[in-house]
Parts: sequence; structure tokens; C-alpha cells
Amino acid sequence: MKETVELLEADDESRESESVGMPLMVHSVVLAGGSGTRLWPVSRQRRPKQLIPLVGEDSLLQSTVKRVDNLSSGIQVNQVLTVVCNEEHRFETAEQLRVCGKPHRIILEPSSRNTAPALTVAALSIVARHGDGIMVVMPADHSFDDIRSFQSAVEAGVAYAEKGNVVTLGVVPDRPETGYGYIRLGLTIGSLNNGGIRQLDGFVEKPSFEVAQEYLDSGNYCWNSGIFIMCASVWLRAIHHYHPEISSACDSAYKNGSSDRDFFRLEREAFESSPSDSIDYAVMEKLGCRDSICAGVVVPIDAGWSDLGTWDAIWKIMNKDPQGNASGGNGMVIFEGASSTLVHSGDRLVACVGTSDIVVVETPDAILVANRSAVQDVKKLVERICDSHVELTVNHRKVHRPWGYYDSIDKGERFQVKRIVVNPGEALSLQMHHHRAEHWIVVRGTAYVTRGEERFTVSENQSTYIPLGVVHRLENPGRIPLEMIEVQSGSYLGEDDIVRLEDSYGRR
Repeated sequence: MKETVELLEADDESRESESVGMPLMVHSVVLAGGSGTRLWPVSRQRRPKQLIPLVGEDSLLQSTVKRVDNLSSGIQVNQVLTVVCNEEHRFETAEQLRVCGKPHRIILEPSSRNTAPALTVAALSIVARHGDGIMVVMPADHSFDDIRSFQSAVEAGVAYAEKGNVVTLGVVPDRPETGYGYIRLGLTIGSLNNGGIRQLDGFVEKPSFEVAQEYLDSGNYCWNSGIFIMCASVWLRAIHHYHPEISSACDSAYKNGSSDRDFFRLEREAFESSPSDSIDYAVMEKLGCRDSICAGVVVPIDAGWSDLGTWDAIWKIMNKDPQGNASGGNGMVIFEGASSTLVHSGDRLVACVGTSDIVVVETPDAILVANRSAVQDVKKLVERICDSHVELTVNHRKVHRPWGYYDSIDKGERFQVKRIVVNPGEALSLQMHHHRAEHWIVVRGTAYVTRGEERFTVSENQSTYIPLGVVHRLENPGRIPLEMIEVQSGSYLGEDDIVRLEDSYGRR
């Protein structure tokens, strides 16, 4: 085993005798910047998989933020979550956290720079606001069957992190998996219900099937879960030591960032100057080397973990009929003589006859049919679709906005029809268009309309017209959702033909 720095052991007595007094507060840090390309067409650039309820009623993000509820009474948990997400996803992320009753601080990345910079700005936020704290760092797109086992592993990890170690949760493998990275385990230093707590001896890349089988047989490897527990100050010291370019860029981006009512925005130029690197590559793989400045600890976890990275992973954790078929989504699904088939139906009836080992994913504007053994290649498919139909990889037909949503019902040469829903008390921006006019027909609720110098209401079964180039705004003054049909006509109907003059949500 590689030479390592001295590992600081964790036990209740040593925690109580810490010279700093009370144990550090635990902070949930959720990294919600992923894209989920392999789960297309449900997951898309502007509404990625973490914002979608793929399994159960909660989105993957909502399931993640609830995961550290009810840790043992001896652990003090800060109720304010730290969430790092892409600026494009800020409004729906905030709304989903509000719905599940989670106080939060959302840090906005102006562009994706991978997980190491994301974790660094989260650590900077915790140190700036609290002096220090223990971070439980979770990707927003994982699933666990046994939440109590997960929490037990977190509790064990907190004890080691409090002593200055960097902890990772290692998933106990149950098969020779070639789609995951692995953690090589060192000496046993403690125990947990499902196995020994071990020193971290190294990370290894996704193996071949034969090598994966050797890892499984040896008992000295775990799957890399991507879940970490460490003090914020320890991470900042480690990233400064191992990757000073990331440390410097993130420090500048945070110090020159700005806050508003709902979000903290990193300074764009500084953050985008950061190298793009993962937590594993930037720091974790270097722990255990000769120049280690802190020790790595692996806490084993056997709690029905899945990273939900492919449709096959979704199928594996879903409830199935006796023939191995599983279905999800809002639409109706019927199987006849089918086996080991997954269907995710957005709205329409999907009927499968005599199918075996396939995936069918239906959305209003795209349908995926794939063999379950080939779902890793969906990412390659999306790259090809980008070349000719990029919009189908960016947005759904139904697009969420901070005021509600719109659904593009129909589109042709020089016209487009949308169904628009505005939540009670919300308003679209004060805006104008250079290339299109709009007709609005209210089908439910009451609209308050600004049209040039005019201000007036439009009730159910009434309509109004917004000429090209006229400044306008749509508001919902009522207590029920405002539903309306918008008919656009003009030479160009793209969403970028919006000149915002005022906006309640800080959009430009």
C-alpha cells in the first residue's frame, strides 16, 4: 500500500475532548450541475435529470435534499442547504426546494466547470458564513433504497471528517460492474454494520469485465459513489495544495460574486478561468501519495445505491411485473407478451407486444427505442441529434419559467401556438419583439395586460392583440393559475427575439 499521512482516528471520546469545544456543524452540500445526457429525451440541457421525478413523486434533487434528515441527535445539522447549480436551472431548483420546505442558499455557476470547482465555492461559502463546518457532499442524481443505512454511513463519516480526514462513501459491490469507477481499500481502521471502515488506498478507472470480477472476488474494492464528507477548511487546504489554479479562480469568483434575494452569483470571468476537473481527479486520487496533506477514509455502504445514469439503471431499481417489465411517467402503458422491458410514457398510451430487453421513452416531441444493453450509447445519439436538431436536446416542448410554463402546441411557417400558464401573483417581463405579433386568448382566470400606454384586464373567453414592436407585459392578479392560448405570427419566432425592459426575476 502507498505511503500515507497519519490517519486521525475518530471516536466519541476524542470528539468530546476537542479543544475547539462543540463539534462542528454538518452542512448538506448538493451538487446539482449535471446534464444527464444518457437519459434523453426526458433529460435535456435546460431541464436535466435531477429536476425530474424519474422514480417516485419527488424529483431526484428533492430526494437528495431529504436524505440527511433525521441524523442522530448527537450531530448538529445546519438546516440551510448549500446547493450549487447552473444559472439556467436556478428558478426550478429554487421552486423544488421551496415545495419540499428546505431553506437553502443556491450558488449559481455561470457555466459548468465540473465538480471540483463546484465543491470549492460551496466550501468558501460555508467558511465565509460559519467559520468552518463538515460538508456532506452529494450529487443530486443518486438513489438509495435504504435511507437509514445511508444515514448510518454518514454518521460514521462525520466522526472521521471532524478529525481532519477526507471521507468517501464506498458502495459495496454486488456484481462485476464495468460502468463505475472503483476505490481500492487499505487497512481496516474501524467497523460499521455492513463492513470495515478502511483507509483509502486509491481510485481506479472503469475496468474490463474480467478485472471487475477480480475486484469483486478480492473484497478490497468498492464502487465510487461520488459522495464525500470533509471539513470545508480541509477541502480548501487540499485544493489549494493539489490544484492551486482551481483554488485561485474560485476564490476570486466567490469574493467578487453578488447576492440577490434568492441566489448567489459567482463572478463569471473568474469562475470560467478555472480548470474543469472532478473532485476525484483534482484531490481524491492524490490522497495516499507521498505528499498527502490529509488522509482518506472509506466508509462502506450497502443501501441499494444507484447513480441513475442510464435507462437500464432506472429499470433495475423500479418495481416490475412477473415478466420483468417496468413502467413510469404520466401516460398509460400496456404490455402483451413482453419481458424485461422499460417504458417511460410522458402522456400517450404506449403498448408493447412481444418486446424483450428494450427501453421505450415517449415525450411529446421525441421517442427513444433502445436495447437495454446499448443505453450507454444514448449519449452518442444525442451528439448526432445536436448536429441537425439541437433544440430537441436543449428544451422540452413544455418549458418551465419562473412565472409558470408554456407548452408549444403547434408550429408552422410564420406561426406558432403556445399554451401559457402563469402562476397566481406572477408576471412575465416587460418586453417587446422585433419580428412577431401575438394574439392572447384567456381560457381560465384573469389576465392583467400592459400594452404600450394601456392597462386593462382580459377575462375568460376574451382576447387581445399585441402588435409587433409594442412594449407589453402579462400578469396574473388572481388566486388561480391563469391559462391562455398565445398565437404568434411573424418572420421569426425564436425565443431570443425578446427584449426585456423590466424583469422581476433578474433575467436579461
